[in-house]
Amino acid sequence: MFYVIYPLLWLLSLLPLKVLYAFSPLMYFLIYRVAGYRKKVVRQNLQNSFPELSASERRKIEKNFYRFFADLLLEIVKLLYISDKELLQRVKFVNVEEFFECCRQGKYPILMLGHYGNWEWILTISLLMPENCESFTVYKRLKNRKFDQFMKSLREKRGAVMVEKRNLARNMIRWAKEGKFGAYGFIADQSPSGKNLRNWTTFLHQPTAILPGAEELARKFNYPVFYARVSRPKRGYYSCEILPIAREPRTTSDNEISTRFMQLLEEDILAHPELWLWSHRRWKIKPLIDEVKKDN
Repeated sequence: MFYVIYPLLWLLSLLPLKVLYAFSPLMYFLIYRVAGYRKKVVRQNLQNSFPELSASERRKIEKNFYRFFADLLLEIVKLLYISDKELLQRVKFVNVEEFFECCRQGKYPILMLGHYGNWEWILTISLLMPENCESFTVYKRLKNRKFDQFMKSLREKRGAVMVEKRNLARNMIRWAKEGKFGAYGFIADQSPSGKNLRNWTTFLHQPTAILPGAEELARKFNYPVFYARVSRPKRGYYSCEILPIAREPRTTSDNEISTRFMQLLEEDILAHPELWLWSHRRWKIKPLIDEVKKDN
């Protein structure tokens, strides 16, 4: 099936983005109206996250999310055939000098971002990395091998070095010894696995398990942590402001970095909720009563 779909995606990617967007209403109709892709998940997430809103207000967010999701899929397809020049015209990075200076000094800054806006386009910060500095993108291998290879190749096309989570700590130590400078990118709003289920916070009105990886590594190696604040000024264009979270992670308390990340992400979601990936099962793990009491 993949070998049938891929040529079609490549042909679509040859079209200008403004032409590609003409397919967005059809994709919205098929995904939302016909297939109802994860509609129950989206509705439950919105109901729990916005209990103060009326059903009609939540339904409006739901529809706007699926419209944006259709655009997002087309924008990801466009990565197959888009020049670096056009991509950097469409994604503006703001307040990046401190982040890049950390790269130059061999401090290995960590950039935390969520599934908000077009995170795949934001990862193209690799195109702007200082000389002799790499953009290490941390990822978890997808179950579908062909799709995993497809997404990995899209990211590597812009110069990113893909690092699988299970090999990350070992590679971080090796690259530091070799003097291979760079920065690490973490998409940090996924639901943690059972073995990492230790700490909780409140996120969008709900007890939420903290994904600990980025913070634990930052505190272990004292790598400074930054947040990617994403906005969408208009269709097909994004802005990403790099905000410091912790310049000296070893001086922070437990969960301080992760909690601050989730606070910043929550601010962005509340400002423009349609831009977050409501279809992913962020709250599939529920806390025990004792865990909630301990956190509070």
